[in-house]
Parts: sequence; C-alpha cells; structure tokens
Amino acid sequence: MKYDAGEYDVAVIGAGHAGCEAALASSRLGMKTLLFSISLECIANMPCNPHIGGTSKGHLVREIDALGGEMGKNIDKTMIQIRMLNTSKGPAVHSLRAQADRKKYQMEMKHTLEKQDNLFLKQAEIVDITIEDGKVETIETNLGAIYHVKTIIVATGTYLKGKIFIGENSYESGPDGVSAAKPLSDCLKSLGIELQRFKTGTPARINRRSIDFSKMEIQEGENDIVPFSFEDKTREFEQIPCWLTYTNEKTHEIIRANLHRSPLYAGLIEGTGPRYCPSIEDKVVRFADKERHQIFVEPVGIDTEEMYIQGMSSSLPEDVQIAMYRTLPGLENCEFTRPAYAIEYDAIEPSQLKSSLELKNISGLFFAGQINGTSGYEEAACQGLIAGINAVQKIKGKDPLILDRSDAYIGVLIDDIVTKSTAEPYRMMTSRAEYRLLLRQDNADLRLTEIGHNIGLISDERYERFLVKKKQIDEEIERLRTTNIKPTDKNNKFLVEHGTSTITAGTKIADLLKRTELTYEMLREIDINRPELDKQVIEEVEVMIKYEGYIEMQKKQVEGFKKLEKRLLPEDIDYSKIKGIRLEARQKLNKFKPYSVGQASRISGVSPADISVLLIYLEQKKKAKKG
Repeated sequence: MKYDAGEYDVAVIGAGHAGCEAALASSRLGMKTLLFSISLECIANMPCNPHIGGTSKGHLVREIDALGGEMGKNIDKTMIQIRMLNTSKGPAVHSLRAQADRKKYQMEMKHTLEKQDNLFLKQAEIVDITIEDGKVETIETNLGAIYHVKTIIVATGTYLKGKIFIGENSYESGPDGVSAAKPLSDCLKSLGIELQRFKTGTPARINRRSIDFSKMEIQEGENDIVPFSFEDKTREFEQIPCWLTYTNEKTHEIIRANLHRSPLYAGLIEGTGPRYCPSIEDKVVRFADKERHQIFVEPVGIDTEEMYIQGMSSSLPEDVQIAMYRTLPGLENCEFTRPAYAIEYDAIEPSQLKSSLELKNISGLFFAGQINGTSGYEEAACQGLIAGINAVQKIKGKDPLILDRSDAYIGVLIDDIVTKSTAEPYRMMTSRAEYRLLLRQDNADLRLTEIGHNIGLISDERYERFLVKKKQIDEEIERLRTTNIKPTDKNNKFLVEHGTSTITAGTKIADLLKRTELTYEMLREIDINRPELDKQVIEEVEVMIKYEGYIEMQKKQVEGFKKLEKRLLPEDIDYSKIKGIRLEARQKLNKFKPYSVGQASRISGVSPADISVLLIYLEQKKKAKKG
C-alpha cells in the first residue's frame, strides 16, 4: 500500500561518500533533506581499502574541506596512520594519505549525519522516481512511501544491479553482502537515461594473527604532519604500521594456471574495470615481464584483527586465492576472513550531465559518485559536495557552482567526465590537471575558502581565520622580497656551509630562498628579524617564492584558458545548422551541449578548425543582434 510521506527539498539516494557530502551540504544550507541508504550500517562504508587521500586524491580531500565538506574532518578524527606521499618530488604532487579505522570512520560519519539539523536519515530502498513536465516530482521507497521533492541526487555507488563474482560463483549483491538495488536501475532506463556496465574489485581480508610480519618490510607513519582539514590542529596519536611484501614467480604460476577459472577471462564479466587499479590476474597477464608486484598489508582498524591486502584484488575462486596468497613472504599460513571478489554494476554515461552534475534533460535530477563512472571515495565525495550545493542553488534560483580546470582538481574531474565521458572507471591523477602547480594541496584553502564562504558552508569565524592566514602569507612574502642580507663574513660563511655561492652585495632574502640548496628554515640563522609563523603559512610562503617563475608562467596559461571559458554558448543552439563545422563535430556538440567555447574545445572529435568556425558564428550572431 502506497502512502504520502511528506514534502522535502532535497532527496539523496545512497549514503556512501558522495551521498554523505551531498546531504550534509544541502541540509547545512537550510534545505529539508532526506538521505536514504539500503542499510544504515553501510553509511560511508569503505568496501575497498580503508584509507583516505593519496596521490591527487589528497588534493581532492583538501578541496572538499576548503569548500566546507566533511571528509577531511572525518578522517582527521579516525586515522590510524598518516603519511605525506611524493616528498622527493615537487610540491605540486605532494599528497596526504591516511589509513582509517574503517568502523570508526563509518560510525563518526553516521553520527555527524544524525546530529545535523534539517537532515532526515532513512533506511529504505528507492524503487521509483516520477517526473512531471520535465521536472522531478516524487520518489518512492520499497515500502510504498512517496516523498514529494524539489530535487533528487542519485549517489548509488556500485549498488545498481550489483553482481558479485568469485570464480565460477556469481550472485546479485552490493558490496559486503548488502542487497543490490534493482528496480531503480530499471527506473532510470525508463526515464531515457543511458547506462553502462562497469566493474571493480577488492582483495581478501586476512586475520592478523596468521601473518608473519618478520618476513615483511615495515611501513611506519610520519609525525608532525598537518591534518587534512584546514580547521584541525596536528594531534598526537599512536600510529599503526603497514607492511610491504611481494608476489613471486610461484604466485604468478598459480594465477596463470587458473586463468580459465577467472570470470574475467572466461567472459562472464561484462563490465569494464579500472585501468589504474587492475586485479592481480590482470597485472600478471598485462605485465608478464615483471618478476614481482608490491603488496601492502594494511590494518582495517584498531579493534579488529582483519588486515587488508592491497594489490591482490581478484575474482579467482576462493581455493585459488588461498593458494596464491600463501606464496607471499609472511602469508604462508594466512587465514582468510573474507575472500576477494569482483563486483559489476550499472553506471550512467556521464556526458548526459551538465557541469553542475544535473541531468541535461530532466530538471532537478542530479548524479554524484561512482554512478557517474568514477572510482574512489575521494572522487565520489567531491562530486557529492558539488551536487548538494547545486541542488540548493537550483531550488534558490541561483547559478550553479561550476569550478573550472584552473580552479580545482574537482573542476578537472567533473569537466573530464561530462566533456569526454569515460569508457572505464575514472580515477583522478595529477597528470590530468594542466595547471597542477597552481592546484597544490597546500593552497586549496587560498583557492576555495572564499567560494565556500559565499555559498554558505564556511562559517564567518573560519573565514576570518582564513583572512588572517592569507594576510600573514602576503606580508611575509613582501618582507622577504624587500629585506636585504648583507655580504658579511658570517653570512657568506653560512652560504658556503650550505653548498651555495657567496654574495658580494646586498641580496634580498627571497632571492636566496629561490636557491635549491636553501630552505626557509635554514635561513633563520641569518634572517634575524623573522616573525613567528604557523607551519602552514611558512609552507605556503616557501612554495610561492621558490616556484614563483613557474607559477607566473601557469597563471599566463590560465588567462588564455579563461578567455575561451568565458565565451558562453546558448543551451538552445543547433550545431547542425552551423555551416563549416564538420559532421562529427556537429553531432558531438549537439550531444554534449557544452556551456562554453572552452568546454567545446575539449570534446573529442571537435577540432581547432571547428572552434574557429564556431567563434565566427558567435561573432556574426552578436553583430546581427546589435544590428
């Protein structure tokens, strides 16, 4: 029996990392928000590796925090190890990575949702969405509850028609044995939404007591690392080590001998898997020349003996998995608590979305997370945040928040999937960002806090603290640029001791800091009047001075990029009627409906010549309108 369950502003379907951020954003912005999960025990679940951050993903978490999201704060509360990756490289690719206590991360996020004003958390499966006059109208649960809503955010992760594969065995399920969502997938198809089939996987979990760590290399955490959230202070906590071991020829022999039992190689799996996170059988086949592969053994939490075996995801039968795992040094007697599995699921073809993450042909229907063809907790969370913000902007009749490629990694990710689409699960990487020296994780607050404050997710108090930090950075850079160091014997002795050339005339501290041999901390010895500054301020000052030339170069590149981004395109433009644009380009432009000339130029199949014709067409239209 169906019944009327009331009226709400925003409904979020799915309470994974995308759904949590979407629901928190909309409710914090004053909207009456529903958040549905098939199981409340799976809120913010980490069915794969229980960690947050990593190369490029750490950037996303910092950006989420700078805009007023929750992921950074949640991992700061629940981490059991933290490290800074890529420190031997330039600052553009430095990335925080933290191992989470899986259950505590879930519990903390669930409690945050439960405490949030305007947010109503419900355990239910959504089976239908109704549309009237091209706009969302209602959603219906499996128990017949019908909610009238103004906007909907679909954030179903890998649950849509989820199917688990372990060797010859397969069954319908979401991650961790939770029910899959079937009716909603059929509902989306009935609305004319194009779906595609993707797959991902996860390794086995092993009882810690069955592992011989003496045969492995220890991977310790690091102390005095700044947190993910710009609001949080560095805290002391007991860090739990991770461990490193390797596959070997015996491992590879077992895999090769059993490929016929892999559903992937037997043709049972239809979905496309992630290129940059392959299964162990994929690695052995694709990289046949490699003698071994790195395998990380990582804790799932403090109050559990389960260990996560990073790098050994597989869909081989359980008996084969046990045999191949036991060939690894330290895992000779390992006992499984959960086998590895592959999961296949429905995702939408993301070119159907606007850059706001709203569906192009249904008003008020947004999508976020893995349903958009992405992979990873961080990629999901940032989309959820943007979808949540834009659902509110839609209700308020305001322009959507669209971050471009020069604003944030979030902008790169969303632009990539809606402009280029994706034929495989999309993973964020630093190489995807053209302006990565400007989009560092350390300056995410300088780039985005003002936007978060204008939207309403950054409090006045936090914004005031941000302005103080920004002022300190500007003042210290100015001081370093205007303060001279004299060529005294003491100062030149200091320079020689640090392997750099002496000076014969007064030299600005900033010019000394640009030398590769010197750091801000080293210069303390001869920079006697420096103020006491926070570690984050110092880091920003040092990067901005040392890389000043490269930063200015990228800023000039951004200026050219912005010119095309500002040339907006009407939504109702019919590209098939523009003479001079090639047939393929007309078809692609009509399909993608880019919002700007810049976005049009990034669509595969649209050439620079097509863009030139488009610019001429726009100028002619402009002149005709004036005439």
